[in-house]
This record gives sequence, structure tokens and C-alpha cells, in this order.
Amino acid sequence: MANSLLQLKEDFLVEIAVSKTQSHNTVQSYAQDLEQFFRFLAENACGKRVDDLASADLKPEHIRSFAAYLGRQGYKGATVSRKLSAVRSFCRFLVRRGAVHENPAKGVSSRKAHTYLPKVFSKEQVARIISVIDTSTPMGMRDRAIVELLYGSGLRVGEAAKLNIGDIDYSLGFVQVTGKGDKERFVPLGSVALEALGRYLERGRPALEKKSQEETHGYPVLRKPLFINRFGNRLSARSIRRILHKYILEAGIDPQGHSPHTLRHSFATHLLSGGADLRSVQEMLGHASIKTTQIYTHVMPDRLRQVYKNAHPRAQTNQRESLSGESGAGLERGGKHDS
Repeated sequence: MANSLLQLKEDFLVEIAVSKTQSHNTVQSYAQDLEQFFRFLAENACGKRVDDLASADLKPEHIRSFAAYLGRQGYKGATVSRKLSAVRSFCRFLVRRGAVHENPAKGVSSRKAHTYLPKVFSKEQVARIISVIDTSTPMGMRDRAIVELLYGSGLRVGEAAKLNIGDIDYSLGFVQVTGKGDKERFVPLGSVALEALGRYLERGRPALEKKSQEETHGYPVLRKPLFINRFGNRLSARSIRRILHKYILEAGIDPQGHSPHTLRHSFATHLLSGGADLRSVQEMLGHASIKTTQIYTHVMPDRLRQVYKNAHPRAQTNQRESLSGESGAGLERGGKHDS
């Protein structure tokens, strides 16, 4: 069938994968979301088998019904919005391909996502997590370097897992990161993170690399994986999450609502509360839109009050008294003021 939705879906996924407009994880999510939409379409709207669905079966009312169905199933607003985004992107592809004359998703409004404030670790909690790591062992040195890197740079766990030795620039104090959509960015690193990384590379990693079963011994040093496991092979993102979860528990922190990603939330929140501007934090986190970064502005009220207190001439008592005195002196010197 020329306009088979299943075939068009495969063509769509190939297009966005080749163009690299979306990350590998996003492509996989789109595939799953479209499969779910097709099942809904077949079972609830068209009375057909999924294999028999065609582009002509896509109607605006079907997309609206799908959004309502997701809500009834208990999906959160953000998840519904993501699934509808996959459907919209697919519909735009159908228009470009000429499979439909009008975009069936046009005019279908987004379901408003609830804003959930991210949980963050306090500075004291971060210190506790770091304090429970035994840095007398090669793996302990590695784990300390991982936590310092994640908290000191705001990297995603998956980004940290993909780092090579050459991605750390010690002279300039930056880490080169390949983020979503294979977009590269440079994120500054503080001296504490750089020291932990240097200690791991000098004393911890060589001990682990001796056990390597991978053919990396002939690789240039800078292309070798930064973080490796006890067998000398690249540490996976899943393993990093498991390691961090262990230290969260050992630090006596309730894991409910906390995850390795909480270190990234903490990085952004602590930067903003310390006076960093939103645009800079956006660049360091690798967010395509500043709207994504704005979720961290829940820290802003306290900071704004402090900025106001420090900057505004009428914010503090001694300043008010000073101004009152100056004002009174002016009246005495200049007589009555005009209204």
C-alpha cells in the first residue's frame, strides 16, 4: 500500500535519524509513541488492523481522541505533550511527502503539561554523598570523579558515559560534551572536579585498565573511554546510575524522588541561586530552548529579594534614613518645592 502508515512511519524514522535532528533516544521514543497511536487508531477509531491503516485514516478528531484517551489512562501532562509532539512531527512529514493534502494535526491544541518542580540536593546532601565514597581504591577514585563531574558540570549520565579522556581540557578547565542530537557544547569545570578527575586518571584508571578485555590498547590515549569498569571496559550509563543510587542510599538520603539526574538539577539550581544568569545555565545544560531551563527559576524569589535588598536605594533602613536626611537638607537649602 503506497500510503501505508506503517511504511510511512519507517520512512519518517529513517529521515529524522539520518538528519540527526533528534537524538537516538528521541527517535526510539517517537517509534513507541507512534505505535501506540496506531493501535489506538485501529482499535478505537477506524475498526481496521494496524497493518491496513493508511494516511487517509488520519483525522483531526482522531488525534484529539487520542489525547483524551491518554489523559484517561493517567499519563502526566508532560508525557501526553511528548506523545502528541511525535504525532505532529509525523503529520508534518506526511504533508512533505505528499501522503496527505492537509496536516491532520493542524489546529489540535497541546494538552497543557503540569509543571513539576525538580527535586534537588542541598549543598550539604551533595557533600554527604561525596563523603561516603572510599577514595582509597581505584573504583572509589573513579566514583568520586564521576560525582564531582556530574555536580560540577550538570552533564546527563548518558553524556558522562560517552566521554573520552581527550574530552577534558585541563589547561582551560572545560569538558567537551556531545549531547542530544549529537550537538557539541563546552562546559566549564571547577578546580575540585578537575582535581578528582586528575587523581582518577593518574592512579585509579591505570589499575582498572590493566584488566581491559577490549581492544583499546592500540588506541590513542585521548580516544580511550574516560570512565571504565572493573574489567577495564567503558562504564555504561546504567552502571553509573546504579553507582550513584548506591551512594545516595549510603549518605542516608531518601531515594524517593531522587535519582542520578538530581545532581544535574542541583547543578542548575545552585548556579542560579548563586547569581548565574539563565542564558548561561541554558548553554551549560545544553537545552535547545530556554523554556526548558526556566523550570529552575523556582529558586529566583529568594535571589531577587536579595538583589533588591542590595541594589535598591529604598530597600534598607540606613539607606532610607540617609536619603531622608539628604532630602530634608535639600528642602532647607532650597526652600519650598513646586508641586
